[in-house]
Amino acid sequence: MGKRMRRTRPLCCCVSPRLTTTFLTSRSIFSWYEEDLWTEIAKLLDGKSLVMLAATSKWFHCIMMEDSIWKYACLRDLQVPDPGKVTSKWINLYATAFNGCHSYMFRQQDKHIDWMRIGAFSFDSRNALLTRNLIPSLKFLKEKTTEKMLELNGCCVVRNVKNGIWIADLQLVRCPVCDLNTCDGTMQVLDARHIELFLNEGYQDGSWDYELLGSQNENKKADGASAGIFDVKHLKDCSTSAVLDVKSWVGKSNDWQPKSMITPYAVAINTNLQENEGLCIKFHVMKSGKNGEIVSIRISEQLL
Repeated sequence: MGKRMRRTRPLCCCVSPRLTTTFLTSRSIFSWYEEDLWTEIAKLLDGKSLVMLAATSKWFHCIMMEDSIWKYACLRDLQVPDPGKVTSKWINLYATAFNGCHSYMFRQQDKHIDWMRIGAFSFDSRNALLTRNLIPSLKFLKEKTTEKMLELNGCCVVRNVKNGIWIADLQLVRCPVCDLNTCDGTMQVLDARHIELFLNEGYQDGSWDYELLGSQNENKKADGASAGIFDVKHLKDCSTSAVLDVKSWVGKSNDWQPKSMITPYAVAINTNLQENEGLCIKFHVMKSGKNGEIVSIRISEQLL
């Protein structure tokens, strides 16, 4: 039988950091309650871990609920630049971005089938190019009406877009022209919204709604259903060129899974299609009131 090791010191329970206990080292004194240290540790944690740590004590709750910590986590996880001033707390913005909510959960839930989070991008300017063609002419004519631009180029420019961070999703919904749950008709929607949209009273009470900008029918076989949203100011950026390099990210002709591409100032989707008779494409926007800023954009595509 092996020799039993002799205990050199008694076992004891952990001492709470509420006491002014410190670890002495040869070079420094470590305090459990060092705000700067825990602020740095917080930068390595996701939202769920931050909430769990905040629940351990009043002291940790005070530190972990600092708006600067949630701002860092939000920008880090969304991979977007600092938008500057926001009107909501960053913990609430983080929640609306990562709690699994999407716009069809609030309205038309009965029409919704499935969805996919694409990611986040930013609007640095007030103008957006909406297109159903991922090879758009960058020399679009600004004096043309929206209807004429859609007719000629399958794209249009919208103004007074709310600056800041936008969340992009790909939605799959049932055919909007019937009420049959057994209907096989489906519609693909590129759905983008400002990160603060869900926190606004006008959205929550239903007073803000989508309005139709225009539509276009493609009365011939379509190889794919594609759509894109671009910040006009950054159309010539290298990152935008990556979106327009369609062959680099869309699937092969026999790949029916939707594909997406997102960059700091643009988002695009493409789904290859089987035999069809064409597409109906519609462009919708939501404003923050009658003459308010555009806070949400939808580009829908339905097989004819």
